Amino acid sequence: MIHSEVFPDAESEEVEFKLAQGGFPNDFWKSYSAFANTQGGIIVLGIGEKKGKFTIEGLSSAQLEKYQKDFWSGANNRNTISFNLLSNNDVKEYELKGKKLLVFHIPPADRKAKPVYLTKNPLGNTYKRNYEGDYICRDEEVKRMFADADTSYSPDSRLLTAYTIDDIDQASLKQYRQLLSVVRPSHPWLALDDIAFLTQLGGYRKERKTGKEGFTVAGILMFGKYLSITDEECCPKFFPDYREKHTDTIQERWADRIYPDGTWECNLFQFYRLVYPKLSSRLPKPFQMEKGQRIDETLAHTALREAFVNTLVHADYTAPGNIIIESRPEMFSFTNPGTLLVTLHQYYSGGISECRNTHIQKMFLLIGGAEKAGSGVDKIMSGWVASHWRRPYVLLEAEPDRVVLEMPLFSVLPEDTLESLKKYFGNVVETLGKDELTTLSISEIEGEVSNAKLQYYLDRHKTDITRLLQDLCKRGFLTMEGKSRWTTYRLNREFAKNEDTSKNVDTSKEDTSKNVDTSENVDTSNVDTSKNVDSSDDFIYTKTKLVSESALGKQIREICLDEYISVEEIAKRAGRSEKYLKNRIIPKMLDEGTLIKMHPQKNHPQQKYITKGKSN
Repeated sequence: MIHSEVFPDAESEEVEFKLAQGGFPNDFWKSYSAFANTQGGIIVLGIGEKKGKFTIEGLSSAQLEKYQKDFWSGANNRNTISFNLLSNNDVKEYELKGKKLLVFHIPPADRKAKPVYLTKNPLGNTYKRNYEGDYICRDEEVKRMFADADTSYSPDSRLLTAYTIDDIDQASLKQYRQLLSVVRPSHPWLALDDIAFLTQLGGYRKERKTGKEGFTVAGILMFGKYLSITDEECCPKFFPDYREKHTDTIQERWADRIYPDGTWECNLFQFYRLVYPKLSSRLPKPFQMEKGQRIDETLAHTALREAFVNTLVHADYTAPGNIIIESRPEMFSFTNPGTLLVTLHQYYSGGISECRNTHIQKMFLLIGGAEKAGSGVDKIMSGWVASHWRRPYVLLEAEPDRVVLEMPLFSVLPEDTLESLKKYFGNVVETLGKDELTTLSISEIEGEVSNAKLQYYLDRHKTDITRLLQDLCKRGFLTMEGKSRWTTYRLNREFAKNEDTSKNVDTSKEDTSKNVDTSENVDTSNVDTSKNVDSSDDFIYTKTKLVSESALGKQIREICLDEYISVEEIAKRAGRSEKYLKNRIIPKMLDEGTLIKMHPQKNHPQQKYITKGKSN
């Protein structure tokens, strides 16, 4: 379903506007294919573009009726599009500023339905979506989508009939056995010979129908010799690369690097053995005891290991590009070639796992290097949040397809960041809400922020984030650069100067009859701008709601009318910052006698409040 009935004022990866004044748009199906093959989106008919600005032209009743017939006719015609993803609820008429629009919600196609393409020929007629709009897929991309659609077949189970035991690095296989004996000392497979052992792991198999047998891609990738792996028969593009930097300076290239340089036998198992200790060494290891034994690993270690192994397990080893693991001062970054087999929504929700290389996953699972299907992402997210670091996020890149998981190593609002914000904006930052502070802190730390970036950190829809950013710009905290898909926001470091200038303006000749009543202090902190839409132009602009202290006091008295309520809960219900209420509003209401404390002590940790006259 459509998430919001208010559209952003520029096209993005999620929204495509089409004028549609001369008939049903010829390029509609290209956008349909592009959205279906990426993360889904919305196509809006009746909005045009003039000089970089999108304007509402609207559609007539006759056009609305005809375009819906044209759509359903095309959606159910294999000569037009390969797969109909929409139901009646996905096509809506919408009225905006008195003009009617036709809106199509295009869901992302399931991996089994991909590729979604025009006509009956997928080659040359399959599209995807990136920051620049719809683009036509190369034949290799289309073929990989067909391969991913076949869920009955795991790519790493492919037989390599010409390979022999000489293609296996015996040292790697021996070390894996030793590690398994430590993790699972009584495991029955440990008693098997090498071929039987690899067969149980999925590294060697026999086809019942043909009688063919041999090593699998999984077996060679995990335990093979590098030259055997990179042979044309196996994975010629295999090139795992670990990069470590100790500073952010341009002069330092890499302080440490592990890649196939000929000094070690490069396979997945050896890469894991060499790289994971370097990654984990950066994490703190607090002293912990469990059942009399010291536990050196934390939830963050589990999250880091899972992220690393996920990269190896979910990589498309037929796609262009390398596996890249980066350890930088500010974050860990994990990049694998290929696409995400679930939607971003499914990824962040957890519980759903579509594994590309099931046998490699099994090999790591046995030695404690991976979680069972569906729980890995949960471990990554919860382990990082438990360490009070910013939430990990995924970036999907195209041409070539790559999945990038970034795990920041700093909190959302470190003390030094808060001090920097105070330097620019003064103590007013203490009255801002959580989402506003998060936005400003990310902009300070990374130099800029965008709507797409904030979608990974804020529990808000894209349209609400647009309003939040616009509101921060109007209030002078941010400045906007670029437009449309490339819009970014930076801190307004001239905020203090602008404030000083505004105080020196001569207002003696201004007409103040329309000014806001300033007889009472006005609180604009932590306002949910998504609900304060300017009815005169609700398509783009928002306004901050001004609430006087007396109105806020009345709201608080209603909140506390029937029971004792904590200041945290009051702040949540009133939509105000806890600090503002605790330092200014609550003390004033106590002095006035409109509120009563549950505990007489001034700083009682369980303090709550009730409206006077309602206490027992």
